[in-house]
Amino acid sequence: MSTFEPSRTNPAAILMLQGTASDVGKSVVTTALCRIFLQDGYRPAPFKSQNMALNSYVTEDGKEIGRAQGVQAEACGIEATTDMNPILIKPVKDMHSQIVVHGVPYAYMSASDYRKDFLPQAKHTVMDALNRLRDTYDIVLMEGAGSPAEINLKDRDIVNMNLAGWADAPVLLVSDIDRGGVFASLVGTIELLEPHEVQRIRGFIINKFRGDLSLLQPGLDWLEERTGIPVLGVLPYLPDIRIEAEDSVVLDKKPKESAKDKELDIAVIRYPRISNFTDTDALAAEPDVSVRYVTEAGQLGVPDAIILPGTKDTIGDLLELRERGLEDDIREAVKTGRTQLVGICGGYQMLGTALFDPDAVESGLPQQADGLGWLALSTTFLKEKQTVRVQGTLSNHCPLLLSSASDSGSASKPVIGGYEIHMGVTEYVPEPRISIDKALVSTKMKTLFQIRRGEGTAFEEGWGTTDGRVWGTYLHGVFDNDRFRRSWLDGLRQAKGLVPLDSTFTVREAKEQEFDRVAEVVRTHLDMEQIYRILGISSPIS
Repeated sequence: MSTFEPSRTNPAAILMLQGTASDVGKSVVTTALCRIFLQDGYRPAPFKSQNMALNSYVTEDGKEIGRAQGVQAEACGIEATTDMNPILIKPVKDMHSQIVVHGVPYAYMSASDYRKDFLPQAKHTVMDALNRLRDTYDIVLMEGAGSPAEINLKDRDIVNMNLAGWADAPVLLVSDIDRGGVFASLVGTIELLEPHEVQRIRGFIINKFRGDLSLLQPGLDWLEERTGIPVLGVLPYLPDIRIEAEDSVVLDKKPKESAKDKELDIAVIRYPRISNFTDTDALAAEPDVSVRYVTEAGQLGVPDAIILPGTKDTIGDLLELRERGLEDDIREAVKTGRTQLVGICGGYQMLGTALFDPDAVESGLPQQADGLGWLALSTTFLKEKQTVRVQGTLSNHCPLLLSSASDSGSASKPVIGGYEIHMGVTEYVPEPRISIDKALVSTKMKTLFQIRRGEGTAFEEGWGTTDGRVWGTYLHGVFDNDRFRRSWLDGLRQAKGLVPLDSTFTVREAKEQEFDRVAEVVRTHLDMEQIYRILGISSPIS
């Protein structure tokens, strides 16, 4: 991927996608259009002025943005920058969020303080970022958030119609027919907008349609006659889209039970403030793996592996996990000897014996808690956030139970790449003092990876028990490393007496293929010539 240099005196064409509600498919449609414009010879870039998400993305220079804009940049074939999402809101709890501005934590604010104190000064931040993109690329695809018809929020809106007005952007309105009430959603949105806002809407996109289009046509005709706005296309329902999501609402549709036809069962603990849950997407795409999400006691059973994912509130979600009875279920599964326990980022911190937040970094209150107590580690939360991409290899004495059929133990170790987003420092504590069951705690541990942050000195990262049954790391995206992922899964297979599968797919190729697949569906079902006319640029198909 490359970043283009400015090559024009006129700013880029712009197009904004807004939705009648959250989760109607704006991000996926925007991603598909990014890829279509790239295929057609243009240089597109994504933009979302304000994003609220716990599933974030780390740019090449170590800054944090919404994951959707990072993925959309990949679909555009460019490196993501903070100009593509200058303001990121990361909810914590009790109506408070961490506000990230141009990839760096700015403040913890309540919803009312954010609206009263921050939004009035946000226009310059937003428009400066957008203008830099327009000076660099051919097309900027702007994505809205939620609905533009939120009456209580409109006066200080910086992400929907106010932004469209500042940028003088035409708008396409997306609605989800699968949830029902699509005509009411579209017409109701129009009715709640001001006349000058309605004039910006140049077309409707109806998303997630499952039925016979001929039966829908009378409704489409009525809609166009009622509003005077054309329907630019009806997109089919695609149940198996493998484009990374950023909103944990998508987990509501994920399986809670293991698929009967899969040989490996991996259970992911879903706590209330789960973050970067896409860490397990590559596992779920493997042909022999079932990934399910567990929220309550009694659902866990004895899977082949349990994954504790990232969280925006480690101590809070740890206490919630305990309250739901999942700590006991995890203990019983691991003690059978048939289940591995894996922690990533916040989940890694939970595996230790103690967590300390003396400066109220996570929750706004100084607090501490006993960890789950599987590893002799202690975590202290600091005010400075670590956001960085890293790369390395397995450490020389890595205890992980990888496949014996893999070449990972040879001189050609698999490359381990990923990214870190955390505010905690985790340290080995040889003599932990804890109030929970000390019999669990293993001080017989080894480090997992030898990595570098940028051009810095290599260092050891992650810890695991010497038997490889319990391990944790700060590296998000660890399972996106193809050789490592498959070798670890084949290790689970061998433990069950199954034959290793070795290589199955590469994450990068699968991602590129999915961008192209979804782009082809969108191209087929949208009036792309009309969209090019709305943009005011030449269509390669005209």
